[in-house]
Amino acid sequence: MSGSLIATKLFVPKLRAGVIDRGRLNERLQRGGTARLTLVSAPAGFGKTTAVVAWLQSRPPAGAVAWLSLDGTDNQPTVFWAHVIAAFQDAVARVGAPPLDIPEPSEQPDNVVPGAIVNALAALPGSLELVLDDYHVIEQPEVHSGVTFLLEHLPPNIHVVMTTRADPPLPLARLRAQRELVEIRAADLRFTADEITAYLNDVTGLGLSAADVAALGDRTEGWIAALQLAALSMEGREDVAGFIAEFAGTDRYVFDYLVEEVLQRQPETVREFLLETCFLDRLSGPLCDAVTGRSGSRETLDVLYRANLFLVPLDERCEWYRYHHLFADVLETQLDAAARDRLRALRRRASDWYEVRGERTEAVRHALAAEDFERAAELIELAIFGMQRMRQELTIRTWMGTLPDAAVRRRPVLGIGLAGVLASVGEFEGLEERLREVERGFAAITAAGDTMPEGIAVADLAQLPRVPGLVELYRAALSQVRGDMAAGVRHAERVLELASTDDHLARAAAASLLGIAYWSEGKLELARARWTEGRDGLMRAGHVADTLGASIALGDINLALGRLREAAHIFEYALEVSAAQRSPVLRGTADIHTGLALVLREQNDLEAARRHLLASAELGEGARLPQNPYRWRVADALLRQDEGDLDGARAVIETAVRMYAADMFPNVRPVAATRARILVAQGRLDEAARWRRDAGVGPDDAPSFMREYEHITLARLLLAEDLKGGGGTGARALPLLRRLLEAAQVGRRNGSIIELSILLALASRPAGIEEALKHLARALSLAAPEGYVRTFVDEGPSMEALLKAVVKRQIDAEYANRLLAAFGPAQPKPRMHPELIEALSERELDVLRLLGSDLGGPEIARELAISENTMRTHTKNIYEKLGVNSRRAAVSRAEELQLMTRRKA
Repeated sequence: MSGSLIATKLFVPKLRAGVIDRGRLNERLQRGGTARLTLVSAPAGFGKTTAVVAWLQSRPPAGAVAWLSLDGTDNQPTVFWAHVIAAFQDAVARVGAPPLDIPEPSEQPDNVVPGAIVNALAALPGSLELVLDDYHVIEQPEVHSGVTFLLEHLPPNIHVVMTTRADPPLPLARLRAQRELVEIRAADLRFTADEITAYLNDVTGLGLSAADVAALGDRTEGWIAALQLAALSMEGREDVAGFIAEFAGTDRYVFDYLVEEVLQRQPETVREFLLETCFLDRLSGPLCDAVTGRSGSRETLDVLYRANLFLVPLDERCEWYRYHHLFADVLETQLDAAARDRLRALRRRASDWYEVRGERTEAVRHALAAEDFERAAELIELAIFGMQRMRQELTIRTWMGTLPDAAVRRRPVLGIGLAGVLASVGEFEGLEERLREVERGFAAITAAGDTMPEGIAVADLAQLPRVPGLVELYRAALSQVRGDMAAGVRHAERVLELASTDDHLARAAAASLLGIAYWSEGKLELARARWTEGRDGLMRAGHVADTLGASIALGDINLALGRLREAAHIFEYALEVSAAQRSPVLRGTADIHTGLALVLREQNDLEAARRHLLASAELGEGARLPQNPYRWRVADALLRQDEGDLDGARAVIETAVRMYAADMFPNVRPVAATRARILVAQGRLDEAARWRRDAGVGPDDAPSFMREYEHITLARLLLAEDLKGGGGTGARALPLLRRLLEAAQVGRRNGSIIELSILLALASRPAGIEEALKHLARALSLAAPEGYVRTFVDEGPSMEALLKAVVKRQIDAEYANRLLAAFGPAQPKPRMHPELIEALSERELDVLRLLGSDLGGPEIARELAISENTMRTHTKNIYEKLGVNSRRAAVSRAEELQLMTRRKA
């Protein structure tokens, strides 16, 4: 996102000379530092930004300040969070702290970026103020949701200040009730009589009488913008008292009156400059020169700034400015019909200026505002493929809502780019018709030969050869969404025929879609080959983060094929790829740790498996895909079962069931079935039987790969019910197990073959040892090269007895002896409570114990010999990990989880 950042938005505005001291406001803002949020909310022109800047300059050095001046372009979540992160990085750099470990927003789903920011800020040793200036320009619910998350999880050393013209849709009532909100309203910002006197007489030097100051104060009601405009109007006027007497009426009347008085008193050249540049969000000398067609704009801006004509500097060198928002509104009201026609031409010039400098987002915005739709369409076409890679689909979608559809239909390259955007955001309705439009345009170009046919336009000629392949790619995706896997395969294979060998992205996407289709059908060797192509192609295309998602799929497929070692190699390689990136931890890295933990757990390296699970949790939200929370808990539940923490295993798997999140991968291992397996292993057969009814599986079902895992789970339940009490035969499970084994052998799914052979051995044992050992020998021969352990050991004493018989008969005795060695006492339970994804540290447990006492915060800090700030940090961490928001709730929750007792012991 670095190329899209506007550096001038990160500068704290300069405080112009002559700003009066408003100590009462400074004190109020200073008190806000103890809360999460200080909200400075008032109408335009009340001096919100100036008040915050004055407070920051008045206080002694107290940590870093991250400033972000917001504008309408920040409604794209990726852009918003990129600027927030840049503001944080700029702030810590200014105080000499190391950069924060925050992922690039373009590599992350929008909903995980706030969590990544919180995790990074929690490690910041000092305090930090984040100022979000002009938050009222933000309208996107996704951004509000992310800011809400940020506020609710802020570390205690971070404080947010927000200036806005209207209260934002944030949980202000809850923050207010928690005493985590300090509010500064219009009533607080209004100038008092003393402040009005100081401004009008001391700063502007008008020398007004007390009566005139009081009258003007009454009429402006302390509104500083009106006072400033009034002061400008009174300069050089002889009848000041008469002016003040006439200065009355409604806000709108005052507004119009001051426009006439201020603007009409300016020289014609200044008025013309103001009206020609009022539409610009940011002004610089070169940009204004290009827009107005005249030179000398830099000097004009300097004159306007010195004349207090509502120009706000945006950087320390005063190269960029913006108009005060109220003043810009005033200027735009003065544009007549002819001026508005000229404004379109001026916007086109601004668009051209930004395009020459490679700032296509700004170029497109001004072209659309100028209603130069052909130019806008051309610019969007040139930008769309790069923006897709940067995950700016929402911005593109917003543009397309303004751009007439006719401008898109005549541009096949733009049309196929838009089709990709629609597919990526899940808007499949009308996609097929758009693909047909693209095909018709491409066919017309092909038929015309060397000349572009009339009514067709192409700006990005380099993308034109890709069009047929991309049409087939999006048809493949559309077919899979509709559940027509055969058509999806057909279209994806067509992509591979059409796409050039160097179109790595299209070929990788097609290969991945084929991998999904083959995976769903149980054709795992084909799925494995295609996903390998997809992963490697994504790497060649530079989509490194996406290779981690492909690695997760490859690992899962290899586990189903019984290739533990290859799955481990895939996960380890993915971790190497992630570690090699200079940017923050890639999205999906946490999921790779989870996958590797499952492999290590099966190989009975429980300690290493636990380390990887903890590493996954510690990476935080920014490094995980939406599916990791439930996948992590599945792995944790299985590991707890192996460690002997049966209650913990049940609690965690219940949470995993609730947290399940679907993705593009086929759901071949439903979490509910894993929960049933844990219940069966613990002998809770009645509870497991309820799963059978809910899942709708029966022993006479025809085998299918999509339900194979569930049918094997059912077989486990039937076998456990048959053998309960030691008097059963296992006969009910045998027919189902044999049919499932035959299907798995046809599909060469060794992972299932190993498990089914083990269950057949256990089910056959009551009828005779020879049949049981035949099945067990098959399992051992396939499992030994891969290092399987838990699949055997988890079957308990019955399997242990069979393995002893294997050793006695010298059937793969070496491997059987290794397995027998793993039948030992249960390992100690982990310290982490099953309902906590992240354990409380030793120091946090110390703080938690004292929170249950009568000691106050400062007393607890002294008791533990830590600073109050460190104590607050520990308290915030405890609240977050326990899912509470108060001291009483933390103690209550800790007692419920027996954490207080454990620590005291």
